[in-house]
Amino acid sequence: MNEPEAMREMFAMKTIAVVGLSDDSGKPSHYVSAYMQRQGYRILPVNPVLAAAGAEVLGERSYGSLAELPVRPDVVNVFRLPKAIPGIVEEMLALGLKDLWVQQGIVNVDAAERAEQGGIRVVMDRCIMVEHRRQW
Repeated sequence: MNEPEAMREMFAMKTIAVVGLSDDSGKPSHYVSAYMQRQGYRILPVNPVLAAAGAEVLGERSYGSLAELPVRPDVVNVFRLPKAIPGIVEEMLALGLKDLWVQQGIVNVDAAERAEQGGIRVVMDRCIMVEHRRQW
């Protein structure tokens, strides 16, 4: 978990599903995703409430789950409470997704271990924007 090489490889990918992306520009999920979008990444919002309302965030349609996405994301970036991480990991395993980034301040060690046992690379308790700025 949190291997520098895994982070570098994730930054080389270009499609990020953001689970818990808010349409409130003052929330970290929004401004971190906006930063990544400005850096050339495609952001795919995953937020069931916004999806049900037919909302767009950062110019992209919102989806209710990873399974509903029209394309396979390279990285799943999570802005949800720690108790939501196991379900996200199980969905990733079912879909064959291989890269999980869990934002700073969000930790679920059991879910991270389950993910890694299933072949998912995990970055946890790190901000994707901060790490991107450090490496690029």
